Amino acid sequence: MTADYPSLNHGDRRGQRPELIVLHYTGMADAAAARARLCDSGAEVSAHWLICETGGTEALVPETRRAWHAGAGAWQGRGDVNSRSIGVEIANPGDRPFTAQQMDALTELLRGIMSRWHIGPASVIAHSDLAPGRKIDPGPRFDWQRLAHEGLALWPADGPDMPLASSLDAIGYPACSATERLSAFRLRFRPWANGSETVADRRRAAGAALLYQENAQPCPPIST
Repeated sequence: MTADYPSLNHGDRRGQRPELIVLHYTGMADAAAARARLCDSGAEVSAHWLICETGGTEALVPETRRAWHAGAGAWQGRGDVNSRSIGVEIANPGDRPFTAQQMDALTELLRGIMSRWHIGPASVIAHSDLAPGRKIDPGPRFDWQRLAHEGLALWPADGPDMPLASSLDAIGYPACSATERLSAFRLRFRPWANGSETVADRRRAAGAALLYQENAQPCPPIST
């Protein structure tokens, strides 16, 4: 694990503090290519952490600073996710499983971040969660159930057959088309599901809504 913070792509948190952790895949050929881009001042993108294919963990931006990883989007009614989050990039082109070494490194990293900033498992989210229709990472191959088993994310049991839209509102998905929200929800909680909305979608979403309500954390006040 390094701590020299090689990326200059960051700024002030605009009065906010980290209350979310956003997980990404890099979508690039390898960690070296991703590192080069995340540290390129012309690219105007960055993340706080990069996890390499073999599990090496690199600190690119101080956690106290605002990295540029989330882009446009919102979660649980709160925008400017960059100011409110810590971004973790995992080296993966998006077409293959994450390595066991990466998942081991991620669990260790998450425990540290969550302890430092008092962030609960309900606040560990996917890039696709906050940006439906725009982003799909970390994608359907990511092992959310393992993180949940270790207390580092949430994974629901099925609930009753309830209206999908109200459940997705309760979980925290931002307003957008019904198709985009369903796709984002499936990427996270029903990977590889496709087609029109089903009872299985509604039951899983209802279970997730209840779980998120039970694990809700009070949000710090929004600075004006």
